[in-house]
Amino acid sequence: MRMTRRGLLATVWATGVAAACTTGPGIFGGGSAGPDATEMAAMIKRGDISSAEAVETAIKRADLVQPKINFMVNDTYALARARAKTAIAGPFAGVPTLVKDLNDVIGARTRLGSRITEKVPPATEESAYIKAFLGTGVVCIGKSAAPENGYLPTTEPLAFGPTRNPWNTNYSTAGSSGGAAAAVAAGVVPMAHANDGGGSIRFPAANCGLVGLKPSRGRLIDEQPGARPLDLAVQGCVSHTVRDTARLLAATEFGAGVSAYAPVGLVEGPGSKKLKVGVITRGFAGNDADPEVAAIVRNAAKVLQGQGHEVSDTSWPTAPTFGDDFLAFWSLGAAQDVQTGAKLIGRQPDERDLEPFTLRMAQNAGALTPADIQAIQARLMKAAADYNTWIKQFDIVLSPVFSSPPSPLGFLRGDVPFDELRARLLKEVGYTLIHNISGAPGISLPLGWSKSGLPVGVQVMGANGAERVLLETAYLFEAEIPWINKRPGVWVG
Repeated sequence: MRMTRRGLLATVWATGVAAACTTGPGIFGGGSAGPDATEMAAMIKRGDISSAEAVETAIKRADLVQPKINFMVNDTYALARARAKTAIAGPFAGVPTLVKDLNDVIGARTRLGSRITEKVPPATEESAYIKAFLGTGVVCIGKSAAPENGYLPTTEPLAFGPTRNPWNTNYSTAGSSGGAAAAVAAGVVPMAHANDGGGSIRFPAANCGLVGLKPSRGRLIDEQPGARPLDLAVQGCVSHTVRDTARLLAATEFGAGVSAYAPVGLVEGPGSKKLKVGVITRGFAGNDADPEVAAIVRNAAKVLQGQGHEVSDTSWPTAPTFGDDFLAFWSLGAAQDVQTGAKLIGRQPDERDLEPFTLRMAQNAGALTPADIQAIQARLMKAAADYNTWIKQFDIVLSPVFSSPPSPLGFLRGDVPFDELRARLLKEVGYTLIHNISGAPGISLPLGWSKSGLPVGVQVMGANGAERVLLETAYLFEAEIPWINKRPGVWVG
């Protein structure tokens, strides 16, 4: 008897997937890793499955894995089911996804990882980028978890509890797009929205074994073309494959004549140009990366050298004060968030409402004089200019994403005593912040695993507007150091 698609759905959920995070391929096939978003969209377009079936499968997977890794703040199942029944167009038409809970989706509540937003109503508007992201045809099944206001490189908001890494649930997914990365790594959805104000796409991609591109400032359609200096955050996604990230970038970038950059277009494979490649393993503060991490970066460099690219060591052009200046500038945002929270609840927020880290950052910002702020901004602008001059020596530079493999839960949480947490942050995040200051792009690729079986990301960085060469290099690594068939212990794909 020929089994229908719906019969196949029922059989799969009754046997493999529903059993407890099995390693079977599920309804989509596609080998051990399942289909990526590009292939899933092609399957829907061919009629192999319907968008409604794809969404229903993702919902069942989400319900199965949510208790294990806590990746989702709230679901949008009703909205997703309704959208999946409509005619959907776009390069990812019908593909289920998640939107990070720092961004509004009409009809869903935005919690910002915080207790202070407990009573906010559902959103009635969306940013231009979220409209463009949804306009690619993806169907949002829920809001993915983030740390409070996206401040910390771990997703352990006190309001919702920790998001757990599918590779080892005692470890951090990183942040702030940790819920998105956990869901993609576990096979719930093939790709999910993310954003990056200091590493928040690249960090979770590194910790969860995914691809994570931070685009150039001003590249994407919800930003002002030639966006203002020191606008830190940009949008994007985390995905299993380079082609999904490349396709989303092509679908959501400004067209010709609008951005400061010529459009990247769709990048579909490695480039042919021989590259000048720099390598860094020390962080901004001068500390060495963990030997395991440094070895993985060095191995990636060796692969490029073996392909005929010119490789040499280099060092950051930034001053020793750079990390502290970034954190001080970051604190100004916390002060604004505390003020917004006060208006929301009608009183000054305290630890019933906001995390200790947020409150202390706001307090630190309050101690800065206008002259202090001006000096910090001037030093950061100089760091951006120095990066832009330095990077001209190379086509790309390789570095770690974190100085260490994924950290255990609690290590970077917002209730760690501030001075201790500050020291940990400045040591761990010594490779990504400069790109948010300068506006330049960087991509994290899963090019190694620690001895304990945890993913380690390698960052490929370039000059402003250099997304094409980053993606071409990413395709090369995807072929030479393949990661697509690696699966975490918590896997429902």
